[in-house]
Amino acid sequence: MKEHLKNDAAQMDHILDIIKKQGTEYLNSIEDRPTTINEAFEPAHTELSQTGYGTEETLKIFNERFEPIMVGSSGPRYWGFVTGGSTPASIAGDWLATIYDQNPQSVKEQGDISANIEMETIQLLLKLLQLPNNFLGGFVTGATMSNFTCMAVARQWLGKQQGRDIAKDGLSEPVKVLTATAHSSSIKSLSLLGSGSSNIIRIKTEDDREAISISDLEDQILRLNGEPFLLISSGGTVNTVDFDNFVEIKRLKEKYNFWWHIDAAFGGFAACSEGYRHLLEGWEYADSITVDCHKWLNVPYESAVFLIKDQYKILQVETFQNSNAPYLGDPLDSFGYLNFLPENSRRLKALPAWFSIMAYGKEGYRDIVENNVSLAKQFGQFVESSNDFKLLAPVRLNTVCFTLKDDNKQDEVIRFMELLNNTGKVFMTPTFYNQHTGIRAAFVNWQTNESDIRLVFDLMNDIITTLK
Repeated sequence: MKEHLKNDAAQMDHILDIIKKQGTEYLNSIEDRPTTINEAFEPAHTELSQTGYGTEETLKIFNERFEPIMVGSSGPRYWGFVTGGSTPASIAGDWLATIYDQNPQSVKEQGDISANIEMETIQLLLKLLQLPNNFLGGFVTGATMSNFTCMAVARQWLGKQQGRDIAKDGLSEPVKVLTATAHSSSIKSLSLLGSGSSNIIRIKTEDDREAISISDLEDQILRLNGEPFLLISSGGTVNTVDFDNFVEIKRLKEKYNFWWHIDAAFGGFAACSEGYRHLLEGWEYADSITVDCHKWLNVPYESAVFLIKDQYKILQVETFQNSNAPYLGDPLDSFGYLNFLPENSRRLKALPAWFSIMAYGKEGYRDIVENNVSLAKQFGQFVESSNDFKLLAPVRLNTVCFTLKDDNKQDEVIRFMELLNNTGKVFMTPTFYNQHTGIRAAFVNWQTNESDIRLVFDLMNDIITTLK
């Protein structure tokens, strides 16, 4: 082992050159990389080497066993799960984040400066999204952890409204949560927080939409008789990219006492375009917001941001503080990320986002958003004008929700989607919307272009012909 470490350290430039060449070849051919692998894969039950193989030999093993079955999930036709690609600048930032291996913890005169870089990136993101600078933020692994962080602080706020310190004393009774079409990660977060995923008051939606019915929301609020609650609202639902009416929710917030959380994991980036920013009007009045950077910001995975109004700074510290660790200092003495979010130790997740925002600016992200929306609408028009497919909802932004025109048999819809995905040319995901089994195509990748949607729609027509 010692010899391998010594040799690897001495040949680091050679090793990085090999990785650079392989990575460049992958990125240059990503549109030809299959979007799915149809063969079964079982982990090998091999013995752990006593001395190891060294990096170059291990890379050869990786290339023999794993590289050929890596799918092009960051490519232009991977339209499932709202998965973005990685911009060149974000890849550079991600490499450097690994090389420098910083642990963002606190803003102070001594120690590393990586927390300062994270704070600067949050400010850039607020400017990109045209949000006020009275939000504090931090980077976490994804929308799930962002929702978790925001709701943990909301839970502490709810307890304080009733004279309880939930972070210290725990939950003695469930907190009240109101929502209409919350993402599954929000429900999961309620489970993790001990609030219970079933302790939710479901609000009706507007007719043929996924957006909250404001009249029913107010009715449910009145039934609580002044009891504080958490409202989870949507800044872009998964199926139809529907947005709750934030202007009306702000009006209700002026009358009633509740914590307002917006899950804008990918829909928040509509703010980059003046043509779609109206969908988010009023969101700046929320108490907390989730934004997922590895979606429409197009940075590598494990990059999301929570945004919480800075007036709740003390509640954040109460929720996440390391109060029994003297070596970490007084959690209230100075700004320290390890007292503001779940993880104590983190990599510098902000650096890929910092690189990408700095490299492409407001216009670059406006173009990405508007191009994706334009392609989604064009794909939706193909579906709408077809004899074999139909839209399940209007194309509001960047996701197309559709099904077979003759969709009486659920199995046929799923079979069609499986055959389409099995081509390896595109990847979509199933859904269920408005009593119909459907298919989702989400456009968030900076590389997707018109030829991609034409190629996919031709494939769809070929497959549907074989099923007739």
